[in-house]
Amino acid sequence: MSHTSHALLIIDIQNDFCQGGSLAVQGADEIIQGINQLAHESNCVVLTQDWHPSDHSSFASQHASHDPFHIIDMPYGSQTLWPDHCVMGTEGAAFHEDLIIDHADLIIRKGFRRHIDSYSAFFENDQTTPTGLEGYLRNRSIQQLTVVGLATDFCVRFSAQDAARLGFDVTVELNLCRGIDMNHSLDEAITFMQRDGIQIKP
Repeated sequence: MSHTSHALLIIDIQNDFCQGGSLAVQGADEIIQGINQLAHESNCVVLTQDWHPSDHSSFASQHASHDPFHIIDMPYGSQTLWPDHCVMGTEGAAFHEDLIIDHADLIIRKGFRRHIDSYSAFFENDQTTPTGLEGYLRNRSIQQLTVVGLATDFCVRFSAQDAARLGFDVTVELNLCRGIDMNHSLDEAITFMQRDGIQIKP
């Protein structure tokens, strides 16, 4: 692997996804130091940051008849309803204090459009509206991506699958990810990532 053609993509290491957060992923805090070490060794580091308005349509609080984790149909497809999380400018949306961010080349904010969620670092959930990350990586001549972070079965999965679909050589470091695992979603995520040619490192 060429050092200069490789980037590390760190997904959503934010307070609301870590211990004590409104949508905490079990074990999230355990992966931060390993991610910091990998970032120190990487030539290009990109961070993503969930960044929602307080009335985002993916929040269960915006749907009076539905509880968190219920799945509804939206114009762009199925949508899991979440507890309010990563609201713009709040402490919950901030990066975890233990994550070293000074070396980041780029921070991609996603999910800031009220009417559509965004799991992937590359596209909104309509699979059409781009974040601009692909163009940035192309301009940097990046060909290979390592993906780590939260959560394995949602934002990591869809970021990795979109990257592979766009022609990048993608590796997911499972030991530096943690999943939510709703209704076997973690096993499903790994199966679909492998199907798409993504290398899964345990």
